[in-house]
Amino acid sequence: MIHLQATIPDGVNFEDLRLSRDVRDGAVIFDPQPIEAICMASGFDIDELVQGPDPIVCALITAWYQEHLKRGGAPDPVQEDLMEETRLEQERGGGFSYAPGHA
Repeated sequence: MIHLQATIPDGVNFEDLRLSRDVRDGAVIFDPQPIEAICMASGFDIDELVQGPDPIVCALITAWYQEHLKRGGAPDPVQEDLMEETRLEQERGGGFSYAPGHA
């Protein structure tokens, strides 16, 4: 298990990601600028964060979202769907996902 401690720069908010899903294939789309700012502030290599079959950036976004909610931030419907898909995949042994917007 990888443990990272990230620094979220002042003025960078979870909503800045503008999470959405590609309607054709359900791929997650987000604005990379907030992630780039976090990488710069935290000393992370963005290429290492986003490459690979299971990018670490997903874990960073999830952890950031959880902290966002703890601090009173508004729920994000796309992230909520992603978390539900992950829960169902873990519960049922993987390979399970709803079509975008149907979790």
